[in-house]
Amino acid sequence: MASDAENTASRRHALKCLAYGGAGTLFTLAGGVLTPSNLAFAAGEVTGRRSSGIPLFVQISDTHIGFSKDANPDVAGTLKTTIELVNAMPDRPDMVIHTGDITHLSKAAEFDTAALLLSALRVTEVHTTPGEHDVADATASEYFNRYGKPSANRGYYSFDHHGVHFVGLINVLQFKPNSLAALGPEQLEWLEADLKGRSSSTPVVVFAHMPMWNIYEPWGWGTADADQAMGYLRRFGSVTVINGHIHQIVQKVEGNITFHTARSTAYPQPAAGAAPAPGPLKVPADQLPKMLGVSSVSFKRHPGTLTLTDRTLA
Repeated sequence: MASDAENTASRRHALKCLAYGGAGTLFTLAGGVLTPSNLAFAAGEVTGRRSSGIPLFVQISDTHIGFSKDANPDVAGTLKTTIELVNAMPDRPDMVIHTGDITHLSKAAEFDTAALLLSALRVTEVHTTPGEHDVADATASEYFNRYGKPSANRGYYSFDHHGVHFVGLINVLQFKPNSLAALGPEQLEWLEADLKGRSSSTPVVVFAHMPMWNIYEPWGWGTADADQAMGYLRRFGSVTVINGHIHQIVQKVEGNITFHTARSTAYPQPAAGAAPAPGPLKVPADQLPKMLGVSSVSFKRHPGTLTLTDRTLA
């Protein structure tokens, strides 16, 4: 039987692995192009390298405050470590975007705990979009009472930052397990109007919780009417679409649109189709470093593609 000291050391190591594997993503702006890189690299914790370009924002996702099962019994601890990484960045951005599932069960106490933890971020702005776990209460009021003001409680809104136009969308209000998400006609009409009159040279960032392209339809990893939204965005020279929900990095480049999903700070999920269903993935402690990792992304101007390099923690 392992000693208490051994158990504590093992748990601390597992939390460290989870933190580095799902710490968040830094986006930098250089030449009008947004480039994502793993937060652990940006913070200088792993390689000592500093980020290039303007550090625009950090993406954090799927913190699931309130979750306490075996896949990660201390989600508050891994979020704290994530925040420490953000605060330690040598070129810290002044904005964080949380792409949903702030909480696990939409409980008031979970939101309160999340707010307390996130208040330690040394940034000027924190923007959010809800995940399905954030609107699981009957009226979805817990999320909107705290984060609804920018969108007038609609869930979708836009703003400008450092010459980049940001669009927050909501695609979880009609969430059904294993079914594709949806934006709905009202939101799509608003998006079309919001983008009209803006120069095609304006970099655009779109953030939502569920993927804005069909990664794996049997698990509902996609948005049914996303193609219409992308139709309004294709004329722009640089579009970055970010989301959470699937707890792993998946990327796609389609013309001038880059799609990027983020790791969770809470727990991993299986790759698409690799299990009977999505959900918290528990792995043996000695396998965890192989399941998590850090990623660096470089931008190649010709032919204008992103190059992803994965590094496991093993």
